[in-house]
Amino acid sequence: QVQLVESGGGLVEPGGSLRLSCAASGIIFTIYTMGWYRQAPGKQRELVAAVTRVDTTTYADSVKGRFTISRDNAERTVYLQMTSLKPEDTAVYYCNMKDSLGRIYWGQGTQVTVSA
Repeated sequence: QVQLVESGGGLVEPGGSLRLSCAASGIIFTIYTMGWYRQAPGKQRELVAAVTRVDTTTYADSVKGRFTISRDNAERTVYLQMTSLKPEDTAVYYCNMKDSLGRIYWGQGTQVTVSA
């Protein structure tokens, strides 16, 4: 059974930092792409950042320079370091992974709230 377990969300003041983690289990094939998406109330889910197996990264324009994605292939874990957080970063953050057969897996989501 495939599971993506996320952790690290919470409440933080504007300008603060959080680090999200997502660990995969039960995925047999090579994980090609790992990423983070987010969905704010009333909005569509959007890509925040993604990293390929060879460490090519992609970021949404809104988080460039503030967020950093990284991965540990051996541990099948992806991280999202978030700094200089803004209220508009408030959303449920979802971990996403794609394996070598093209199958896509999602985590259950973790809430990030940026508020004074």
